[in-house]
Amino acid sequence: IMCGLRIHLIKPLAWCLQICHAIFNYLFIYLAQAAKVRELELQKTELDKLKEQYQELISIKAKTNTTENQVEALKREREVKQVAFSASLLAAGSGTVGPFNTHTPLVFRRVVSNIGNAYNPHTGFFIAPVRGAYHFEFYIGAHGHAAHPTGAVLIKNGEHIFIAYEHQNSHYGSSANGVTLLLEVGDVVFLRQWVNSRIFDNENHHSTFSGHLLFTM
Repeated sequence: IMCGLRIHLIKPLAWCLQICHAIFNYLFIYLAQAAKVRELELQKTELDKLKEQYQELISIKAKTNTTENQVEALKREREVKQVAFSASLLAAGSGTVGPFNTHTPLVFRRVVSNIGNAYNPHTGFFIAPVRGAYHFEFYIGAHGHAAHPTGAVLIKNGEHIFIAYEHQNSHYGSSANGVTLLLEVGDVVFLRQWVNSRIFDNENHHSTFSGHLLFTM
């Protein structure tokens, strides 16, 4: 009887052990998978944070580039805003230019200032580096002569703008004029000597051409 009872007890116990072993295996697998899922979630969270930080870095870099571009633009704008020149007719000594039998560009060779280098002392041309309002003044000296007046015309892109003109038979005389012009980039302004006229200059610099940028537009 005892032997039969022992056999009857061993079978349920073995079955229970199998069940417990299966449950433990399942729990182990479940916990391992849960841990793996948790690890993946943590990795995903960390990856999302890294992506956010990367996007922030891209945004910061873009803002930095924008700021640098703005600084460069302001720097260039400041540089082009500094435009001014002043020059007298003769590089040295004393003398008279003209008369000529045609209108002739005047070249003011003694440069006192040329901020921005928009004036060319070899051609006498001022070329606008930026769109804006510019002011020009010009003075011409004269030794009186019955047959030859003194005259110069300010020209913008071939267009006659203003003239300075003086005519007397003897003694020293002078004439002057000034104008404010709206210029586009590349517009050319220069003085053209009037046909059959004479213009005088010496170490006192009676004949001058000056201009400067008032403001950009």
